Order: sequence, then structure tokens, then C-alpha cells
Amino acid sequence: MKPVMPHAQLDWDDQGRPHSRLFDDVYFSDKSGLDETRYVFIEQNRLAERFAALPEGGRLVVGETGFGTGLNFLCAWEVFEQHAPAGTRLHFVSVEKYPLSPPDLQRALALWPELKVFADQLLAQYVAIHQGFQRLVLDNGRVTLTLLIGDALEQLPQLDAQVDAWFLDGFAPAKNPDMWTAELFVELARLAAPDSTISTFTSTGWVRRLLNAAGFKMKRTPGIGHKWEILRGSFIGWPEAVTAPLQPKPWFARPAALTGERSALVIGAGLAGCASAASLAARGWQVTLLERHDAVAQEASGNPQGVLYLKLSAHGTALSQLIVSGFGHTRRLLEHLHRGVDWDDCGVLQLAFNAKEAERQAQLADAFAEDLLHTLDQAHAEERAGISLPSGGLYYPEGGWVHPPALCQWQAAHPNIQVLTHHDVLELRQVDGRWQAWDGDRLLADAPVVVLAGAADIKRFPYSSELPLKRIRGQITRLPQTGASQNLSTVVCAEGYVAPARLGEHTLGASFDFHNDDLTPTAAEHAGNLQMLEDISPDLVTRLGADSLQPETLQGRAAFRCTSPDYLPIVGPLADSQAFAQTYSVLSKDARQIPDTPCPWLDGLYVNSGHGSRGLITAPLSGELLAAWLDKEPLPLPRAVAEACHPNRFALRRLIRGKP
Repeated sequence: MKPVMPHAQLDWDDQGRPHSRLFDDVYFSDKSGLDETRYVFIEQNRLAERFAALPEGGRLVVGETGFGTGLNFLCAWEVFEQHAPAGTRLHFVSVEKYPLSPPDLQRALALWPELKVFADQLLAQYVAIHQGFQRLVLDNGRVTLTLLIGDALEQLPQLDAQVDAWFLDGFAPAKNPDMWTAELFVELARLAAPDSTISTFTSTGWVRRLLNAAGFKMKRTPGIGHKWEILRGSFIGWPEAVTAPLQPKPWFARPAALTGERSALVIGAGLAGCASAASLAARGWQVTLLERHDAVAQEASGNPQGVLYLKLSAHGTALSQLIVSGFGHTRRLLEHLHRGVDWDDCGVLQLAFNAKEAERQAQLADAFAEDLLHTLDQAHAEERAGISLPSGGLYYPEGGWVHPPALCQWQAAHPNIQVLTHHDVLELRQVDGRWQAWDGDRLLADAPVVVLAGAADIKRFPYSSELPLKRIRGQITRLPQTGASQNLSTVVCAEGYVAPARLGEHTLGASFDFHNDDLTPTAAEHAGNLQMLEDISPDLVTRLGADSLQPETLQGRAAFRCTSPDYLPIVGPLADSQAFAQTYSVLSKDARQIPDTPCPWLDGLYVNSGHGSRGLITAPLSGELLAAWLDKEPLPLPRAVAEACHPNRFALRRLIRGKP
């Protein structure tokens, strides 16, 4: 369903406070919203004491129904900053059906100048907030905010997390009863960690009874200001009268937590490797990043310009959900880089180059909110692009181009990351609970955890040799900017793409070749790229003088993309493939069986690969997913999407279908 109201519809009173037009309710108390938040949510959940008691490397997970203006989150962050020891983390998960627009959020938070230092960081990262799971990384990774944008009863069942403290802060039960149902409270119980606490501003009797029935022990407690009473409680266990939630299938369950030394090797310093290293480093891991070349981002991640292009489905597939979440996460990371040199949010225009593509674009425009994508007719497309075009198309206003090495370099610069170049890992050995990386007879490094992020080259290791990764050669062409080509003001795509100039050069590409293993750029593929440019815009061909260029004189580079058969990346823990086939052999006879045997994991071995041509969008969020697997954190994606990206999916298909 196309979102009718992608953002909250607000009215503002004479004191500048927001009021929901849809629910006819206030976002916070008329008297003192800040005092009420601190009393109802911070004090009743004993957050100051619990933050202070966190051990080194520890964290607290707070869950919330109703993000609203973010006031509760900012208050929790403030108390965390005041009381939590160094080396600890706050993870805040909040669901919101109608997020505030950035200008409305800025206006609302301006009411609380005492929270400005936190509000400014939130506002700087409050971009590309779209439907589904949206991960925001704040305070250099010490604070993580995961927003679940959509209906609470659609989003929370997809969440994989253990929540230590719940804030129930939907609009009042009488105004918004959908946020106070038995079904919702059962989800809160499913997600509650042992001894989880809970609090809410309401003291309504039926709310208290429903929470008790879901396994929380609730009691009324004196309120604050004009509220006589509020509710607080704790989770005492899953009620016998309610069907217990299904456990993850053992091949998708989380491996046992690793204890002891928090150090890791990451093999490969492209987009996937740098993202994996950065996500672990932000959590206090000491990471050794091993790269065979003389610098990071030297292979497929080394192109001068990559495109933030969202190839979506109108049907809510796992890949589409991953792309929308990953796009938002990458866009927020780019805010740390230099606009104009490292990246530019100039927008991306996908031309409707034939009737079938036009129909596909119309379906997408119906399925997604306009601030993510919308169609433009030919005249408006030309106006936006600054050049003549053969058709209109689908426009992504928050998209653009990125210089991938800049993102990789920024991520790899974390103080907890040691980059070792000219280190080509040819062999992995597991010795006494540690993974050793060898180059012939030379031990390069060792650690309890290793992440394989070297694209298709991870097939050189026997542990990952059965992963069905394939290489696809791609070649880009570099075209000097001309006075006339400066008009190009957005990325334009058809079968290929052309980007506005970066440092005086346009990037044009990229070819697809499944059969060529030679990375020397060829004149034939330069010629093919020039033909793609002709398809995109004959006008731009003229502006660039490309019709008089000789392909053999052109500059460019070629690299291998790495993709999987289902076009989803491969992210997560690896199992022993032979033991897996033996352990779950019953599935080959009856796929409905769910043996309760734990998965034979290769302890400490993880993979982040198979991103194809979408690495800019999927690799950074996959780094967060990997860190969540390792650190037992809330997953940054719906559980079903994480399972769809899991390495075990291929071993499972081989067993059930007898083929990859």
C-alpha cells in the first residue's frame, strides 16, 4: 500500500508545541514534557543506576512504542552520557508509524535547549528515514538508534532483539487504541529480556490487565504533575495461557556468544571489509584489516564514482527491504564525508527507456512514498537533469554518486582498526580457538574471530569454498568534463549510468561480462559504454564530444563484482558444511522437519560478501548485521531479511532440493 501520510501531520499551539492532527493528541505534556519523560520513563526503569552498573563492553537495550519527537530517546541518551562508564553502549529501538519530517523534528526539539547537544547529532543523522528498519549510528558508535518505521504490529514481529527496558509511549489509549492491544503486548513480552522493566504514563485499568496477562507484573505508582497515577512493572516470564513464540530454526539461530578477547581479523579492505571492521571497532573490538594491495578499496570498491541507485520491487521482497534500509544507512554515513568531492546527493534518474520499464516504474511509484522515489515526465526529467533526454523516468531525490574509496578510508581510520596492506591471506587455520591467517609459511595475524570480506576470492578457503559466488567483470569509462557537460546535474541511468563530473571527470559505465577474467580495460567495452551513453542522451554525447572519441584512447578501469544466485549478499556466521549436511540430513526426506540439534558452527568464522553492483547500499548495513550477530545485539534488519542473507541458506537448499 502506498503510504498516504509518510510524515506526521502537525499543528502547533501558541507556545510552539506540536499536536497530532490525526490522533488529536499532544506529543508531550502541556506542563513539562521533559520532567514527565524523566520521571515516567527514566526513573521508573531505573536507567541511571543500570547505566552506571554496566560492565566494560556492556550495553543496555531500550525499546519504545512511539518515537514521536524523539524526546524520550534524547533523555535516555543524556542519562547514559552522565552515568555510563566508558566502553559501554546504549541501543535504543523505537517504532513509529508517522515519523516527523526533518523540519518538524527540528522545530519540536528546539523547545528543549538543554538537550541541544544530543538533538543536533540526531538531526544531523535524521535523513533518508523511510519505511521499515532504519539504523542511525550516533556518538561515534556508542549510541545506536534503530527506528522501525511503520505500523507497530507489522514492525515489531520482525524484530530480533532482547529489550532490557520498555517505554510505552503511544498516543493516549482513548485516542490511539491500536497501540495498546493484547497482540502488541505479547510482542513486547516476546522481545523482553529476563528482568526487563516497563513503564508508561497511562494508568488505565484495561492496559494494566492486558500487560499482566502478557507476562508483565504491573503496578500503579504515583504520577507527576497533572497525572495522578502511572504504571510501571517488570517481566516475570512467558504466561502459560499464551502460546510460546516460535524459536528460530537452529540453522538460523545465533551462535553461542564468544567470551574473552574481543579481537577480529577482517580479510579484504573493500566496501564489505571496511564496513565490517568499522562496525566491530565501534563496539570496542580490536580489528586487524588485512589487504593484499597497497591501500584500501583497490578492486571493485575503487571506482571513482559509484551510484546510490535503488533497484526495488513493488512487492516488498527481502531484497527490497534490505535496499531501503541499506540506502538510508549509507546516506547517513555519507554525512560524515565531504559533499562534492567524496559524494553528492544530486539525485538519480532512471529513464523509462521502454514500455515495460515505464510500467515497472509506475508500480514502484504506487508502492513507495514520494520522498523516496517518484516519476517525472520528460519535460521535468530534462529540467532536473539539465540535458535533453529521450524520455521521463523514475527519480530518487536522495540518491546520487559516491567516491567509494573515501567511504572505505573514513571507516578504516577508526582508532581500533589496524590496516595491514600487502597482506595476502592464502590459508586459514583454526588452532586452539583462534583463527590464523597465513601467507605461505608466514603467519600474518591471528584472532578468535575472522570475517571473510574478499568478494569471490573467499572461495579459496575450504570453509567457504561451497558458497555459490560468481564474478562479473565490469568496466567504467572516464570522460573529461567539458563546458557544455557541466549542465548535467543528476546521475542518469538506462542500461548503464553517467554521473555529473567529480574533479573534472564524468564516470560512465558499467559493462557486464561474465566470461572475461582479464582486468585490462578493453577498447571494445569502452565502445559499449559509449553506446550506453548514446541510449541515455544523444544530447550529452554531443556536449561531451563523445561522438568523436576513439575507444582505444579512453581511460577507465575494470574490476570484478561478486554476486550470489539470488542476488542477496551473504552475511553471517559460517557452519561446517559436511557436518551441516549430516546433522540435518532428515530435511532431504521431509523439508517440514525442524530438528532441535544445534547448528555445527565454525566458531568465530563470519562472511560478508556477494554484494554485486549494490555494495554501496548493502555492504555498510551488512557490517552492522555482522556485528549484531557477534555481539548479540538487536538486528538492524527484519529477522526474515537477515535469514534471507544468511550463508546457511545455500546448504539448506542443497539438502531440500538437491541443488544450490
